[in-house]
Amino acid sequence: MIVTRFGSLRTAARRLTGRGHPVTYSLIALCAIVFLLGPVSGFTTAYGTGERLIAAQYAYYDRWGVIPAELFRGRAEEALTPLTALFVHGGWLHLLGNLLFLQVFGGMLEERMGPVRYLLFYLGCGYLALLGYAAAFADSAQPLVGASGAISAVLGAFLHVLPKARVTTLLPFLLFLPVRVPAWVVLPFWAALQWIAARRGGEGPGVAYLAHLIGFALGFLYAWTRSGSLRVRTPATATEGDSKP
Repeated sequence: MIVTRFGSLRTAARRLTGRGHPVTYSLIALCAIVFLLGPVSGFTTAYGTGERLIAAQYAYYDRWGVIPAELFRGRAEEALTPLTALFVHGGWLHLLGNLLFLQVFGGMLEERMGPVRYLLFYLGCGYLALLGYAAAFADSAQPLVGASGAISAVLGAFLHVLPKARVTTLLPFLLFLPVRVPAWVVLPFWAALQWIAARRGGEGPGVAYLAHLIGFALGFLYAWTRSGSLRVRTPATATEGDSKP
């Protein structure tokens, strides 16, 4: 498990640029609203209870999620599902975990790219990550939902753009003690965990680790090809607490 805190770096950059993070916070808000209005959150009684609610949840995922076995059959509505699936989540932990990573890493990347390019990057990489997963498991009828592919692309680009930025991390093999380490340590470690999990996993229900890896690689490659316009030109500010003895 990796938990990140990045407050003062983001705050310092906002002071320097005078800009906020409209796209990042809009994406967070949209994901949250879609989840709260859906049949999984439990915030609305419109979907009924018991078996009726379960049926509504299955129908919801089938309608808005990516179903690999259906995606490549040539129907126009299926081609849109890698976009709609980016705003659908499978539960509270799925939603909050994704939004935490997006809030921590997305704003700084948005400042480097600019809102329009950042939005296109997020949607494009998220689409391709889900498309790549669907191609790898083309016979699967299991719906795929979540923003993880797009957020993984944000992490990959962040690794190239801000590799020295320090992140406070909880690592399980250190008994979850907080450790402040550079992004170039934390993010490759996270990617390695996804790779190990992808090799052990399959196409059944669970976490689509392969989509994470595809998104991460796409994000890093994009930032690498655009390094002249994205690379930080000032030293990264330490995270909260790093200046204290």
